[in-house]
Amino acid sequence: QRKNPFSSDDRLVSKPAHTHRGDPTYGRPPEGSQTEQRGKDAHSHVGKEVEELCVIIRSTGEVGEDGHVSVTFGQLFETYVTISNKVVGILLRARKHGLVHFEGEMLWQGKDDGVIITLL
Repeated sequence: QRKNPFSSDDRLVSKPAHTHRGDPTYGRPPEGSQTEQRGKDAHSHVGKEVEELCVIIRSTGEVGEDGHVSVTFGQLFETYVTISNKVVGILLRARKHGLVHFEGEMLWQGKDDGVIITLL
């Protein structure tokens, strides 16, 4: 409708132009918008949960021969689930940032209780 010369809809004129791949603002909310603020708040909240998970691993795990603290997924799940129901999601985020290591793509309660999670 924006390209339609016969359109008289004023609402379309005020919309910003679409960005394209390669543009630094592509896929990002407008600067200073409420959406941008909500994203920043969510990022901060998840960061705090990752930190808390690392503290719990350090306090419940055992130090191995290599000096790293390790805990089984079952033990961590039982401890951390009382704090947050997003244990697996937070573990995946922590692994993405290089803070923990474990084998496999996904961890499932019951099936993967024996998987070792190592704090890096």
